[in-house]
Amino acid sequence: MAKGYAGKFLDIDLTKEKIEEITIPETTLYQYFGGRGLAVKVLWDRLGKTWSKVDPLGPENILTLLTGPLTAIHPGARICVSGKSPLSNGTLGSTASSEFPMELKCSGYDGIFITGKASKPVYLLITDNKAEIRDASNIWGKLGEDTIRILNAEVRKELTKRKPNVGLWRQPGMLYIGPAGENMMRTAAVMTKLVHAAGYGGYGAVMGSKNLKAVVAKGRGPLPDVVASKAMKILLDEYHKRLISMERMRRWGTGYAGWSFGAVTSSEPVKNWQEEWHDKRSISGVRYKTRFWVKSNWADFNCTRSCMKISCIKSGRWKGDITDMPDYELEAYCGTNLGIFDPEDNIHISALIDNQGMSGINGPNTMGFAAELYQRGILTKEDLGFELKWGDAESFTKLAWLIVNREKIGDVLAEGTYRAALKISEMKGVDVMPYAIHVKGVEIGAHGTRSNMDYAKDVAYAASVQGGDHTSTVRDGYSDMVGVFNDSAVVCMFCVVQDLIWDFTKVITGWDITMNKWCTEQGPRIVTLQRAQLLLGGPDIFWDPDKDDDNPPRFYEPLPTGPYKGMTTDKKIVEQKKQEYYNTLGWDDRGIPKKETLEKLDLKVLEGIMKKLRK
Repeated sequence: MAKGYAGKFLDIDLTKEKIEEITIPETTLYQYFGGRGLAVKVLWDRLGKTWSKVDPLGPENILTLLTGPLTAIHPGARICVSGKSPLSNGTLGSTASSEFPMELKCSGYDGIFITGKASKPVYLLITDNKAEIRDASNIWGKLGEDTIRILNAEVRKELTKRKPNVGLWRQPGMLYIGPAGENMMRTAAVMTKLVHAAGYGGYGAVMGSKNLKAVVAKGRGPLPDVVASKAMKILLDEYHKRLISMERMRRWGTGYAGWSFGAVTSSEPVKNWQEEWHDKRSISGVRYKTRFWVKSNWADFNCTRSCMKISCIKSGRWKGDITDMPDYELEAYCGTNLGIFDPEDNIHISALIDNQGMSGINGPNTMGFAAELYQRGILTKEDLGFELKWGDAESFTKLAWLIVNREKIGDVLAEGTYRAALKISEMKGVDVMPYAIHVKGVEIGAHGTRSNMDYAKDVAYAASVQGGDHTSTVRDGYSDMVGVFNDSAVVCMFCVVQDLIWDFTKVITGWDITMNKWCTEQGPRIVTLQRAQLLLGGPDIFWDPDKDDDNPPRFYEPLPTGPYKGMTTDKKIVEQKKQEYYNTLGWDDRGIPKKETLEKLDLKVLEGIMKKLRK
């Protein structure tokens, strides 16, 4: 077994209540690494022959929870959640920071593959070289805070009973869903640590479809061996020095950007992207720090970047609400996107979304979409049961509950922005797709392309195999391959030191993987397989590469306000860069992988299917 790996994976069928330990060949681990890459490979091997017929919310879908060879050794441990996506019908690698992946590895496992559907609500408990299915009826229907509290107490009590001589058990690592996932809201997240989420892809809904409330891990073993431990320690020391020196992130986290991405770069969603500029100082980091921060340095396992900040509302109508600052994405989507510029209201909406188990990007994207439809008179008070006004935190609170509980129009909105747009267009006899901000069913991250001043530019989302995922954007050439590596390694992108990461990979695994090798071999292999799955789609939605590899219509509208007023995304540049990207990866001008590319990447198994898609 390659170093950096525990060496075993859990294969769990909830329908049959069957748990097996499996191994994966080292050749496969080298080619696909872990996390996002390995998920794509396993999903194809098991579901590829019937991909278009597989219902993402059916028992045959595979929920994958995977670490990578660098996870928990490299600073910034994350877990990668994947499966066939209920949003795109392709595959996304969605990651979240947590102690869970460290506990999983120390239990002796690199990951978990989950199929079937339990006959009643259950959770998985993973301990040293052991996994079991346990009853979760007492926590089904619970919000995030209650789920964590109950499971922490229950699991620690059980472990103390089994091994009383260990002493005081610390809380386990935990992944779980809230009511959003239980009700199979397609933008439901897989949650961890109350305010962390694997949000892209809708995998909380996949857990809900399997009656799986949580996965809990507590391991007492060591992390896996590495090839060169002394060299690894030297590199790790340098890593921590570099991370500690990055003062702005340590001091403010990503939340410093709530004002700057609006005022400076004009690339922040405002009122469902009708605007991207604002100059509201109320949403600057200092307003959160001085009024709401109760902990200004909070980090996950083995992370010295410490970019998280806990905010808590101590009095008033939202008393007791707690969240992570919020970070920039939730400042934007639970704030400016809804016309909310008051930090207290922003914290409340963010805390509510987290507690419900809704993706803090995707869910509020749909909420902003609904608000614009109300603004335009397409949705009415009769549809909602109340008035929905920009900036009104109380009405957006009601809307969030409406969606999570699938009540009234919330049942439609719970299908995600794209599917909701299709249904509402049919219901109202009005084409509302121009107001739906998504790419191939995946709602877009809080970074606009029109000003050309953010890192997300022109082709960023249009060409990405992960659609609107802002962590997997394309600029040109092999630009997205770094994100593929981070998601497969599985590590936090904010903790990666680019001039050290490849040496770090070698001293852990022994594999001589350079950035060039990753960008021309392993990365393209993973992305090409993802592309094939996205093109196959189904069963309810299929994507046409001739028209769906594009930005949302709004990104071609001129910016209405701010220093970049009148600027817009240039469609000609989008098309040009898209073709350049396809050419770099060895795909044809419609983004269909060529025969010689499939042979080069050891993906010849795809040729019969891709041949049918070529014109």
